[in-house]
Amino acid sequence: MRMSPASLPRRALAEFTGTAALVAVVVGSGIRADSLSQDVGVRLLANALASAIGLGLLIALIGPLSGAHFNPVVTLSEWWSRRREDSGAGGDGGDGGAARDGGREALAYIAAQLAGAVSGALLAEAMFGRAPGAALATEPRAQVHLLLGEAVATAGLVLVVQGLRRLGRLSLAPVAVAGYIGAAIWFTSSGSFANPAATVGRAFSDSFTGIAPGSVPAFAVAQLLGMVIGMGLSVLLYGHPVQGHPPHGHPLPGHPPHGHPLPGHPPHGHPLHGHPPHGDPLHGTPPYGNDRAAGEPRPVERRRTE
Repeated sequence: MRMSPASLPRRALAEFTGTAALVAVVVGSGIRADSLSQDVGVRLLANALASAIGLGLLIALIGPLSGAHFNPVVTLSEWWSRRREDSGAGGDGGDGGAARDGGREALAYIAAQLAGAVSGALLAEAMFGRAPGAALATEPRAQVHLLLGEAVATAGLVLVVQGLRRLGRLSLAPVAVAGYIGAAIWFTSSGSFANPAATVGRAFSDSFTGIAPGSVPAFAVAQLLGMVIGMGLSVLLYGHPVQGHPPHGHPLPGHPPHGHPLPGHPPHGHPLHGHPPHGDPLHGTPPYGNDRAAGEPRPVERRRTE
């Protein structure tokens, strides 16, 4: 089935829906775990598993529509990477209109993510019989060691996303990003919020996953710092993308993400018009999941002798 290209309002709605669902999963699983066990380790394990599984499913479901950012940090890092590529490809400034369009899209995404995060937290409260918005979170999380943990968690998330992007393996994002978040919930002192929008939303739930409103600004600053560190590490490790040619599958602002068929073109894997399905290594492009490094010669096939 072919999909028409998603308009900006439709993509923003996808970001709102995905972020709301993600925060509902995080907050709801925390409330449920809190009611079932007094063991903090059991509660954290239940919350981490539900959050990772929910995130992976949402990325797989929403990714073809909006790129499944669900996170201002991801949106800003993608916008900045796109801007660098456009400025490198058109140094004469001819891409100013595209840059403005990308900026407007980033703002629309972030607004949708913030609204979705608050809505998801209130929905989780209502599902468990709690008055939505009646009590804000009371758990303070502005201690220095927690902010350090949050910066580390966010830097790692950005590194995963940008690394997959530069390697041309964004098809692995549902598993890789969800797996990283599930792990980071355990290995960071902050519990890996790694998402300014989700942080704002979680302030509306006085539960296991909540954060006091007074701690939100410090967490957001730590997350933005982590974003800068993660982007810097991705450049040091992988270098800059080829100017003007983003890797295949990159859901850039203004461009349909991988899996979204362009007008007049069948979706990947659809063997119409004599084109082989996606993954057939024609024209020098290796399929997703092929670990052969770029430029490495293809193994010589052995021919059977009669």
